[in-house]
Amino acid sequence: MTQTYIENIAEHVGESVTIKGWLYNIRSSGKLIFPQVRDGSGILQCVVFKKNVAEEVWNACQTLTQESSLIVTGTVRADERAPGGFEMDVTDVEIVSIAEPYPITPKEHGAEFLLDHRHLWIRSKMQHAILRVRHEVIRAVRDYFDSHGFILADTPIFTPAACEGTTSLFEVNYFDDEKAYLTQSGQLYNEATSAAFGRAYAFGPTFRAEKSKTRRHLTEFWMVEPEVAYATLDDIMDLAEDFLCFIAARVLANRRPELETLGRDIQKLEAIQKPFPRISYDEAAKMLIDGGQAFEYGGDFGAPDETFISSKYDRPVMVHRYPAAVKAFYMKPDPTDPTKALGVDVLAPEGYGEVIEAASARRTSSSFAIRSPSTNYRKKRSTGISTCGNTAPCPTPASAWASSAVLRGCAESNTFAKPFRSRERFTGPSHSERWTPVLWGSRCGRLEGAIP
Repeated sequence: MTQTYIENIAEHVGESVTIKGWLYNIRSSGKLIFPQVRDGSGILQCVVFKKNVAEEVWNACQTLTQESSLIVTGTVRADERAPGGFEMDVTDVEIVSIAEPYPITPKEHGAEFLLDHRHLWIRSKMQHAILRVRHEVIRAVRDYFDSHGFILADTPIFTPAACEGTTSLFEVNYFDDEKAYLTQSGQLYNEATSAAFGRAYAFGPTFRAEKSKTRRHLTEFWMVEPEVAYATLDDIMDLAEDFLCFIAARVLANRRPELETLGRDIQKLEAIQKPFPRISYDEAAKMLIDGGQAFEYGGDFGAPDETFISSKYDRPVMVHRYPAAVKAFYMKPDPTDPTKALGVDVLAPEGYGEVIEAASARRTSSSFAIRSPSTNYRKKRSTGISTCGNTAPCPTPASAWASSAVLRGCAESNTFAKPFRSRERFTGPSHSERWTPVLWGSRCGRLEGAIP
């Protein structure tokens, strides 16, 4: 019995095909039964005419419940009135199993109820559309970097320490009474990879132990982090701009029906075209102050500030050269104004906030991290805080920027740490202890990673 998928049903008009799936909905009218069958790729309207099927088939159809498993066979025909434009005249139905009463009914349910039944909720049209759009975004991310000379390097989920502050780590028990942490970012490993390949990216799960119920914070999300050797801030802004346009175009091209199911304003996505507006922090701050916003110059932007700024544009806006004091210590100062950092935040329109944070670092590479708008988080800002508690600014000289060092830290020379085991320490010319990555992974009794 050859299986046909509903997404390909248009190729089989006039043919007898077999669909294997589940009952999405059913209604009857006299001698006609109209079961809607889904198979994961789509939903097909079927028509069971009593005189065209055996009596046992007719009786079996009358016992079907929502989400019952079944296999239907029949002839496909085009019908503009039917959902999807096609119908099947059923000749045979094989019931695999009758489902128990389905808990998610057409009435309105609360979020807690739906999350408790998440394994069933994803069968609904809205959730199905969300996951298909997410899949398309992930595929576009990989396709973009793979087609632009980047190497994917998967980084560990277990790490020995934080890479962006220590207040939001999930701690887990490791072997031999050792502690490990769920990763906040793959950037430290990715920097080593970029020094080997020139262009590299990491794409995987990220964890933040932050208790929050806002749409800008999630405990777990996926983040992509490209790293480019010898790239300037302008280079990395060009890359981020091209990357976002590529993803928007791919989703529009391949997932328009899902976007319509979700009620997404297609025109707002179509507006994501190059070039993006690029404004300095000073220009953005003036915009806030002139607009009557409660903002103090020199501070970082909060969610209301980002929303106000992005509301002035119909596409993502890039805000660059923030005060160095509010940005991560590894960001390279602007040579024309050392009080400013060579970094940029990409703010999405419609109030979604920061989706990309990028920087030219105190090394020979630049990077950016992109998150789903609903998973935005505010990183802990630092002036060189290390694992040993030293809060002094990093005295990194210009010579270190041109070195081939790959760890985000505050090294005062081009010295490299040698490989060592998890409890060994390297004391080099920096404010902090550092672990050098040996292999991208962990083995029983050994964590391998890097401490900034």
